Amino acid sequence: MITNKNKAAHYTWGQNCDSWVLADTQGLSVKQEQMPPGAKEQLHFHKNVQQYFYILKGTATFYCDNKKEIVEANSGILISAGSKHYIANESKQALEFLVISQPNVGNDRINL
Repeated sequence: MITNKNKAAHYTWGQNCDSWVLADTQGLSVKQEQMPPGAKEQLHFHKNVQQYFYILKGTATFYCDNKKEIVEANSGILISAGSKHYIANESKQALEFLVISQPNVGNDRINL
């Protein structure tokens, strides 16, 4: 099945952030997301889920296990299960990225 964000289910989260669900199975989730300037996610971790974030546009700041990582467009970062992390848009431009979760996040997120 071919999909894109114009056809995908959409929801908002956090501080005026957007998410489009591109794939959603028990073993895999793929979402395209957008964060406005200044937005950030809550610190959390996943017991069993690993996530790969691929930056499409802008610059993302990740805080992962007390370490700050800057990820530019056309680059990605793998977050292992159990790592305490969050993504932030500390730039003045909108941030667009893919988040690929394996297996599907479901109820595996623990907010801190």
